[in-house]
Amino acid sequence: MTRRRQKTPKTPRPLMALLAALLMVLGLTSGLSTATAASGKDTGKRAAQQTLTWTAGDDITKYVSAPKTAVAGKTTIVFENSTATGNTMGMPHTLTFDVSDPEYNNDVPLNILANPADDSGGKHSVEVTLAPGRYRYYCTIPGHGQMQGILVVTEGGGEDTAAPETSAKVEGEKDANGAYIGMATVTVSANDAGSGVDTIEYAVGDGAFQAYTAPVMVHEVGTHTIRYRATDKAGNTSEVKSEEFRVVAPPTDDTTPPETSATVSGKQGPGGDYYDTATVTVTASDTGSGVNTIEYALDDGDFAKYTAPVAVTAHGAHTVRYRATDRAGNTSEAKSVTFSVVAAPSTDTTPPETTAKAEGTKNSDGNYLGSAKVTITATDADSGVTKTEYSLDGGPYLAYTTPVVVDRVGRHTVAHRATDKAGNTSAAKKLAFTVDEGGGVPAPACPEWDERLTVIVGTVDTGVPNRITRSRCTINELIEDEKDWSSHALFLKHVTSVTGKLLSDGVIDQRENEAINKAADESGIGKPGQSEGYRDLFDGTKKSFDAWQHVGGGAFGLNGDGTMTSSSTVDGMGMLWFPRRTYDDFSLKLQFRDDAPGTGNANSGVFVRFPDVNDHPEESRPEWVAIKYGHEVQINDRPDGDMYKTGSIYGFDRVGLGGAGVTPKGSWNDYEIRVVGQHYSIYRNGVLINEFENAGGQDFTPPRSDDPGTDGRRFASGYIGLQTHSTSDVVSYRNIRIQEL
Repeated sequence: MTRRRQKTPKTPRPLMALLAALLMVLGLTSGLSTATAASGKDTGKRAAQQTLTWTAGDDITKYVSAPKTAVAGKTTIVFENSTATGNTMGMPHTLTFDVSDPEYNNDVPLNILANPADDSGGKHSVEVTLAPGRYRYYCTIPGHGQMQGILVVTEGGGEDTAAPETSAKVEGEKDANGAYIGMATVTVSANDAGSGVDTIEYAVGDGAFQAYTAPVMVHEVGTHTIRYRATDKAGNTSEVKSEEFRVVAPPTDDTTPPETSATVSGKQGPGGDYYDTATVTVTASDTGSGVNTIEYALDDGDFAKYTAPVAVTAHGAHTVRYRATDRAGNTSEAKSVTFSVVAAPSTDTTPPETTAKAEGTKNSDGNYLGSAKVTITATDADSGVTKTEYSLDGGPYLAYTTPVVVDRVGRHTVAHRATDKAGNTSAAKKLAFTVDEGGGVPAPACPEWDERLTVIVGTVDTGVPNRITRSRCTINELIEDEKDWSSHALFLKHVTSVTGKLLSDGVIDQRENEAINKAADESGIGKPGQSEGYRDLFDGTKKSFDAWQHVGGGAFGLNGDGTMTSSSTVDGMGMLWFPRRTYDDFSLKLQFRDDAPGTGNANSGVFVRFPDVNDHPEESRPEWVAIKYGHEVQINDRPDGDMYKTGSIYGFDRVGLGGAGVTPKGSWNDYEIRVVGQHYSIYRNGVLINEFENAGGQDFTPPRSDDPGTDGRRFASGYIGLQTHSTSDVVSYRNIRIQEL
C-alpha cells in the first residue's frame, strides 16, 4: 500500500536510535529483554542440582546479594528485583552473563530483565548448565555499569570440602627479650589442594577481618595479635589462627611528649551549636621518636584508642579530652574541646524544582528541523538533588544524565521530575514540541511506522513492550498488521518468522513470543472481509469498544447487537476517541443511524487529524482539542437550526441538507471520509457529497482561539474521534474501519 511516510521519512525517537546503536556496539540485543539462557558444555561430571540467587534493589552500583562460587553442572539461577529485596522505586535491573570476553566462560548467554511491576513480581528463574571456570556477570542497563562480579565454578563430581592450610611468619630485628625493635612484619600464606585459594584475610587484635594483599607492617609500640584465615573457591573457610608479638621502641633519648590539637566540624546554627552531629578530629605530631598512640575520652568516660574522627550525635553539651604518647613512652598532658549538639530546626519536605529546555534550528512554524536537544535542570535548596528522571512520549521514567536528543519526526512530549536527598520527588512537568524533516539520523527502513507502547496486532493488545529491534524498527513496525494480506495463513506465517528472529536475538522471550502469535491468530487479519486492506477500529465486540476512550460530557454505550449509541441520559458535549495511533492519509468507513427521540434529529460528527488531548493541559475541556486543532466532519440531518449539515467540514466548508438524499430516521447510512494530503472527500451511501481543500499547508499549529474557523490549516496527521452532542441528539455507529492510503 502507499504510505505517507515514504514521502516524509521519519527519523528515530530520542535516545532510541542512540541506545540501539550503543547496544549493537556492545553486541547485545535491544538491551532490555527478559531471560534467555543456553546450556553450557557437558563436563561429564555433574553435581546435584543447585540454586544460585542474585537480588537487586534501589542501588545502581551493586547487586544486593550475589553468589561467589558454584559447582559445575545443572543449576537453577534465580534473579529477584522486588520490593522484598529493597527496590522501592520500581527501577528495572538485568542479570547478564558476559559472552564476549575470552577471559571468562562464554557458554551461558544469560540475560534476565526483572522489574518489581512485571508479571512475576520481579522474580525470575532459568535452568542452565555451568562449566568449570569463571563467569562474569553485570547489568546491561545504561548507568548501571558498576553492577558486576565474578562467579567461580569448580569441577563437579568431587566436591571440595577441605579448607585451605594457613601459616604466618613474623619478621624483624629483635632485642634480647625477643621483642621486635621499631617494627614487625607479618607474612601470611595459604594453600589449597582442592579448588584453590580464593581469599586470605587478617585482623589486628579484636578488629574486623580485611583482605590480605601484602605483608602487614606493625610500628606501634606494645603487644599485638594478628589473626588470619583463608577461604577456597568452593567456599570452605579455615579455622582462625593467630600470631602474638611485642614491638618496642628503638633506643632513644627522647623525653618530649607529642604535640596535640583537635577540631570540631559539622553544620552549625546561629549560636554555634551543631545540628544533630559534631565530628571531633584529633591530630598529634612528634619530632623525636614519633607518635605511637592517640587517645580520647568523651565527657566523663575512660580514655580509648583514637583511630578515626569521633562523631557525637547525642543532643546536649559535651567535652572531648585527648592526649598522645610517643614511641619513647612520653605522654602529653590531656587537652579538651567543648561544644553542644542540638536537633536540626526542621527536615526537608520541599521537592526539587525542574525545568526543561528544547534547543535546535526552527522553521517558520516554530518546529525543530531534524532534531531537538532537550536539557533538564533540577535544583534543591535544602538537602540537594539526588536524581533527575525523564519520560519520553509516555514511556517509562529513565535516569537523566545528558541532554536527550529527539530526532524522529512528529509531536513529542518529555516529562521530567527530580528527587532530593530527603526523598521528596517533584510533580512531573511536561515539555511538548514538534520535530519536522530537516536531516539528522536517516530514517530506518521499516515496513510501517508504529510507535505505540505495546505490541498490538489488529486490535488485540498483547501487553508486550513495543521494543526497538536491531534494525531500529519497532516490533509493531515489523509485524505489518496494516498490510493488505491475501490470506490469514500467510499473515500468521509472516508473524511466526518475525517473532522467531526476535526470540533468537533476545528481543522477546518465549512467553512474549507466544502472546504475539496468539494475538495474530485472534486478529483475523487476512481473513475474508479483511482483504480490502481496512482495519477494524470498532467491530461490535467489547474488546474493540474498550480500545476507545471518552473525554468531556455525554457517553457512548455498547449494545448487544454490536452497535454503539450516544447516551440519552447524560448531557453535555464530549468525544469518544481512538488513542492507540495517529493516521496520515486514510479512508475511514463507518455506518451511522439517527436514533434521536421523538421528532428530533441526531447531531454528531467525526473528528479527524487532531493531536493527543493529553498534550494540552491548558484546556479545561479536552474535547475542545479536537475542535481547535482538528476537523469535524458533520452528521446532522435537521432541516432547521445549524447551517452545517451532514458532510460539512464544520466551521470551514458548508454542505446543504439532502446530499445523496436524507434517509428516514432509524435507517443505517454508509459514510466514508477520505483524506489525502489536505484534500477531504466525503461520501454518503456511495455518493460524493463534499470536497474540501485545506488552505495554508500542513502541520500548522493554529492560533489560540475558541473559534475553529479562524484558519483553514490543520495537522497532516492525528487521531480519530466521535462526537456526543446532547441528550436529544442520539446517534448510533457500527462497523468503523480505516485504511491508510
